[in-house]
Amino acid sequence: MSENIERIKCLIIGSGPAGYTAAIYAARADLNPVMYTGLEPGGQLTTTTEVDNFPGYPEGVDGTALTEDLKKQAVRFDTDVRFGLVTKVEFSDTPGGIHKITVDDKINIEAETVIISTGATAKYLGLESEERLKGGGVSACATCDGFFYRGQDVLVVGGGDTAAEEATFLAKLCTKVTLLVRRDEMRASKAMQHRVANTPNLEVLYNTELEEILGESVVEGARVVNNQTGEKKEIPVTGVFIAIGHKPNTDLFKGILEMDETGYLITKGKSTKTNKPGVFAAGDVQDKEYRQAVTAAGTGCMAALDAERYLASLE
Repeated sequence: MSENIERIKCLIIGSGPAGYTAAIYAARADLNPVMYTGLEPGGQLTTTTEVDNFPGYPEGVDGTALTEDLKKQAVRFDTDVRFGLVTKVEFSDTPGGIHKITVDDKINIEAETVIISTGATAKYLGLESEERLKGGGVSACATCDGFFYRGQDVLVVGGGDTAAEEATFLAKLCTKVTLLVRRDEMRASKAMQHRVANTPNLEVLYNTELEEILGESVVEGARVVNNQTGEKKEIPVTGVFIAIGHKPNTDLFKGILEMDETGYLITKGKSTKTNKPGVFAAGDVQDKEYRQAVTAAGTGCMAALDAERYLASLE
């Protein structure tokens, strides 16, 4: 491992709307931010073909293009954007203490402040057709992509609150929504189950699993199987929404930072402060409620301001 240790004011771990917005604000505050993008620069946005709900793009924008615009703006203010994966962290417990970070198991960094924006990863079923048709009718975010399926028939997979919420949201836009629940009952709260039951154009198929998504370049249907009887049938749909949850990218911080039972980082009050002084969390890594690009960007702004005020308080 290299013995050369770089000392910086503000390290941003992870890219995407939260990381790049944090970088823009941190750079303008003369914090000279250094960003390590992780192995998937831009995060979940890069898997979204069309973003229609990010302010400032009246005609919509490709997810990768939006990420590039955010990056260009951060670089314009002299953010040092680097490709690399943070592999180890040692966060100080003392206000004003120095945080030690290792990148790619060989680069050593000491940072006065750290902003974590490693995001979350949508869970998928693991089907080949599911992976192939991402961006062609397969989505993990009804709020993001539901608009494109107005007046069409779609399928939602999942049995929890997220699936119920996505299915009822889509039912307002789509002609028909079919919800696949692999058990004989939903895990969703009673309130959400009542909402599903009271939505006339929403059909629930219990004990049913998605076997295959049909179509070459775009979704044309889905083959489902009853896991009790083995009966299979094909349902003509143009969109398939996977709503089986997200996994926050926080394995690196387990045992170091406070997180909830599902792994989301816990921040204090209306701030982005974690339980370690000088360490802040922004975006989907600490937000399991909204998970939108624009809300991630907002918390990125908050994290940079929190970092700036933290450093000012030490002077």
